[in-house]
Amino acid sequence: MTEPVTNTSPLLSVRGIHKRFPGVYALKDVSLDVRRGEAHALVGENGAGKTTLMHILAGVHQPDEGVIEIHGHGRVTIPNERAAQHLGIAIVFQERSLFGPLSVAENVFAGRQPAGRWGKIDRRLLLENTRQLLRRVALHVEPQVPLEQLSPAQQQMVEIAKALSLNARLIIFDEPTAALTDTETRALFQVITQLKQQGVGIIYISHRLEEIFQIADRVTVLKDGLAQGTFSVAQTNPNDLVSRMVGREVALHQRHSDKVPGTNSLRLEVADLCDAEELRGSRPFLQQITFHARAGEIVVLAGLAGAGRTELALSLFGARPRGSGAIRIDGEPATIRSPADAIAAGLGYVPEDRKEAGLFLDMTIAQNVAAARLDQFGSRWWFNDRQSEATARAFGQRLRVVCQNVKQAVRNLSGGNQQKIVLAKWLLVNPKVLIVDEPTRGIDVGAKSEVHLLLHELSRKGAAVLVISSDLPEVLAVADRVLVLREGRIVGELNGSEATEEKVMRLASMSTPAGIQEGNAPNGGS
Repeated sequence: MTEPVTNTSPLLSVRGIHKRFPGVYALKDVSLDVRRGEAHALVGENGAGKTTLMHILAGVHQPDEGVIEIHGHGRVTIPNERAAQHLGIAIVFQERSLFGPLSVAENVFAGRQPAGRWGKIDRRLLLENTRQLLRRVALHVEPQVPLEQLSPAQQQMVEIAKALSLNARLIIFDEPTAALTDTETRALFQVITQLKQQGVGIIYISHRLEEIFQIADRVTVLKDGLAQGTFSVAQTNPNDLVSRMVGREVALHQRHSDKVPGTNSLRLEVADLCDAEELRGSRPFLQQITFHARAGEIVVLAGLAGAGRTELALSLFGARPRGSGAIRIDGEPATIRSPADAIAAGLGYVPEDRKEAGLFLDMTIAQNVAAARLDQFGSRWWFNDRQSEATARAFGQRLRVVCQNVKQAVRNLSGGNQQKIVLAKWLLVNPKVLIVDEPTRGIDVGAKSEVHLLLHELSRKGAAVLVISSDLPEVLAVADRVLVLREGRIVGELNGSEATEEKVMRLASMSTPAGIQEGNAPNGGS
């Protein structure tokens, strides 16, 4: 935890905030204040009202009732995002708001590029100012590089650099580390510490409670749109916060030890998988990937960012060119050249980026749940809306999706609830092999436990589940086996009962495959 705040002067005060949407009472008499030089955490389950409150402060939404006061401005209204910036408020959204074809520099200073005497953009100054901001967030890329060439984690750091460019007095971070590696997270925390020392106020939203205790001074808990209180971080603990957030005891570690009788057969076998030659030179380049997964087993693919975990998942699912290697499902060769082939062979895939690759944002919840099994709800000429809506309602209750009804557009759900809809789609399919990339990213602690239980339930029904996770506690919570990747290769294997964070990190970061000699053979050795 950071040093205690010495300046208790309020920078921001909100009092009695109410916000209603059709069918949803999002905020009910919420009050909050942020001090100068303070990191004030805001926690709560998905749908608790955190993002709605931040959108009000950022000028995205208007409150129905309540007062906002900012030091030096008194009582204010914030009609739009430009007004928020004028008041010294910047927000780093959970979902990125950048433009892929533009350069990093053009994204950081979008609409605010420095200009010369005749109004022409001063590109030298633009690039230099961007370089300084990128150094502050420890992002080592050139400002003129197109944003779309960066990884999701690097793009998130650009989003943070954009917020810093505004010289804001109050910066809101909405799940800023969801796509960041440990190294990038440490760099972000150093930036936040520097900002606090400069008297900047921070509102920090995160489902990762360990981060709250690392960086925050105070924490406010929201539940169902109601404030449950504000507490000094030094005087509370994770269990207390969880109970206030969800109103019940939550078991975070759910590894199952019992197996379903007769489900020891090999569901998935991968032998000598390599990337296509046209990908050679890319990082990572998958080479000689060999492993298996049994029915009723959860196998976690672990490793550092860029190790090749997502690339492997895309190759298995037919969404990345594969040069050589064999895939067998239930002992039978599987020819997979496209996602359609993969689904037909019994594979399902929950992608890392739900908005870009997992959802039809403008379609309804019911339509998204049914998307991978359209044949179950009709034919080419007719679709049974009533049946699909009933199915979606059942999954919504099971996964505790917070929504108005299943006819609501998925775009209007919170990030965590969107992730639940992606999972529901594949739970309906009930695949033989389910690949889940970062299953609980952006999901609150209560829902995380429920997702883990759902993965266990699916495996107990006989599926093989491959989980990709950068969250080491999650890796240890769900894994029957852990396969560690580095630079496009499997460099080690650990039994779930023997795996520790230290062992996983040692294998993930070693310089040569020599570390494999820890005791477990890689590449499917059992």
